Amino acid sequence: MRIPTATYRIQFNPDFGFAAAQGIVDYLKRLGISDIYASPIFKARRGSTHGYDVVDPNQLNPELGGEAAFQPLIDRLHDHGMGWLQDIVPNHMAYDGQNPYLMNVLEYGPDSEYFNFFDIEWEGPEELGGKVLAPMLGDFYDRCLERGEIQLSYDEGQLNVNYFGLRFPVRIESYGRFLSYQSGRLAQHLDRRDRTFVKISGILYLVKNAIVDLHGREYRDQAQFAKGLLWDVYQDSDEVREFIDQNLVIFNGTPDDPSSFDLLDDLLSEQFYRLSFWKVGAEELNYRRFFTVNELICLKVDDPQVFDQTHDLICQLVKAGRFNGVRIDHIDGLYDPTIYLERLRDRLGDTYIVIEKILETEETLPETWPIQGTSGYDSLIELNGIFCQQDNQNAFTRLYQQLTDETTPYGELVSAKKRLIADTNLVGDINNLARFLKRVCQQYRYGRDLTLYGLRTAIEEVLIAFPIYCTYANEQGISKRDLAYVEEAVEAARKRIPQLVNELNLIEKFLSLNFEGSLPPEEKAQWLHFVMRLQQFTGPLMAKGLEDTLFYGYNRLISLNEVGGSPGQFGLSLRHFHQRQQHRQQQWPHAIVATSTHDTKRSEDVRARLNVLSELPTEWETAVNIWRSLNGSHKKVVHDRVVPDTNDEYFLYQTLVGAFPFSDDELPSFSDRIADYVVKAVREAKVHTAWLRPD
Repeated sequence: MRIPTATYRIQFNPDFGFAAAQGIVDYLKRLGISDIYASPIFKARRGSTHGYDVVDPNQLNPELGGEAAFQPLIDRLHDHGMGWLQDIVPNHMAYDGQNPYLMNVLEYGPDSEYFNFFDIEWEGPEELGGKVLAPMLGDFYDRCLERGEIQLSYDEGQLNVNYFGLRFPVRIESYGRFLSYQSGRLAQHLDRRDRTFVKISGILYLVKNAIVDLHGREYRDQAQFAKGLLWDVYQDSDEVREFIDQNLVIFNGTPDDPSSFDLLDDLLSEQFYRLSFWKVGAEELNYRRFFTVNELICLKVDDPQVFDQTHDLICQLVKAGRFNGVRIDHIDGLYDPTIYLERLRDRLGDTYIVIEKILETEETLPETWPIQGTSGYDSLIELNGIFCQQDNQNAFTRLYQQLTDETTPYGELVSAKKRLIADTNLVGDINNLARFLKRVCQQYRYGRDLTLYGLRTAIEEVLIAFPIYCTYANEQGISKRDLAYVEEAVEAARKRIPQLVNELNLIEKFLSLNFEGSLPPEEKAQWLHFVMRLQQFTGPLMAKGLEDTLFYGYNRLISLNEVGGSPGQFGLSLRHFHQRQQHRQQQWPHAIVATSTHDTKRSEDVRARLNVLSELPTEWETAVNIWRSLNGSHKKVVHDRVVPDTNDEYFLYQTLVGAFPFSDDELPSFSDRIADYVVKAVREAKVHTAWLRPD
């Protein structure tokens, strides 16, 4: 196994591909870098600047240069004795027309070879009627439809539904509806004995009668055959081409005539997906997303076939020696992280493996995981913490409370922000958990009287009370460590909603895997599925509540507001720091020690500047008061509120101190960046404005 000694993160994108990276290899070598640490390089959506929106995990991204530019970069690295650590994304792919696996599902439904590829609950909310939600529209469905924004097209033998840059396939049965509409127009131009008319008649019979009784591969093959025949006729016959093109115009309606969109509306109602306003995704969802991003749909990578199909190329590249290690993105999103890592280790052999894992204070990695450790978020927080002067915590707390009147304990702020996310962004996900648990409860007399509302409320409170990102119960059982976290979460929920003690007792019984001895295997599987499914949402709720909300709203000292950190803890003592390093040396000696990552909100230099403030509480307070006095007259009143409020103002002062440029030449661009950043920060904080309700 090759162990990296120093890695350098490279964020590949269309403007900085494999060829461009060759130009910095010499420089990296001189810096002492042993291995580059690459962002995802497999085929992503066109124009992707990050690579996490993968559309094909078994193809190098052509926008980065493809194989032709990839191998020369590998050769150059090897010439310098350097290696390659590759970031991979097993949890999700892009929900996009460029994703061939997903488009196959949307076109063929249960007859798709990839039907079980994605984490879709086809028997989810009744209002979806067995369709997968496609929450991609910028407005309500009816408005988008009647404005003519949703359009039907016919290209390369395929009927597609288009919405600006998005494209969705049309199932083969809908071709019959489309081709049958005013088919008499075609008969007027073609003799019934004409070969073209006979072909069209045959295609219509095929799609309306013969194909409907087929299944699986035979269904798909016949659908492709019918589409191929139609495309040939379309290209060869002026009459057919004119007929289809005119039908497209008719189906696409006229913006001033709502009834003209009935045909397209009826056709859309037949599909295996339902287009909707993007905000619907928060409440009526039946597929798992990456956090709350509608455009990223999760995979069932726990299925061995899905694992093999999505990991074929990465395994080939590792075995060929082109990659020396892998970094696993969002391990906590997986259904069974333990089994996934064991399977990956089996496939990759003696290869360096690290994971993106956020550890809360005093939390440790499961020691049985066959990996070298984390990608360094925990070490970053520890290193940053020792540069924060703990002795001045009270002075900073007093100043912050004087400025903002915020005296709520930090733990209560965490719960409040997690509740905000649960009640806005994750409503549909929690609803799905509650519906599943309700179905399971119907089998037992001790759960039959528990209502859907009660179960849902109890589930939400347990999720909010979870003290860590994820537990890892699976069919092998639950560890003592995780059992303690479950008990802590349920007990906290009992204190908040004592009236739902029966629901909470049941949930604790499930999460503890406290099976009845006589429980049949199939019912045990249902229990376990609920537990493992719930575990997939504790992480997103924690991440969105803390990293993406509270870390922009709790501003006592913002150098502490980093992914994996706990701003309620003012720095780290040297004693605790050395204890953690000793544990790392004993258990995870080859884990990455990071000072900055692509997820950090502030660079090392900005955090270093801000940490100095912790040594100067008196001087800092004096400066803040001067700035407030100078800027008070520049504030405005918006909706009866003074803007910015003192919390946002304090955030801005810290940001300026941390990032202010040394050169006056940089000030114009710096001002623009700060203006954009402040808008982002106040919307992420979700106090006076938010992305869902921009002000």
